[in-house]
Amino acid sequence: MEKALLTVEEFCSYLGIGETKARELIRQPKNGFSLKIGNKWYVNKNRLDQWLASECDKY
Repeated sequence: MEKALLTVEEFCSYLGIGETKARELIRQPKNGFSLKIGNKWYVNKNRLDQWLASECDKY
């Protein structure tokens, strides 16, 4: 079974980016793929994949 939520570290590994850039992307208010539970940030993998596809379509 595939995980629905990724941690910041898993997000970095998934995209191949550093933690500073990852946290910058996660904290953008209207990205549509991140959520905060308690004091930790998580990324919804399905929504992240949709966001990546829409970002790629822009170029």
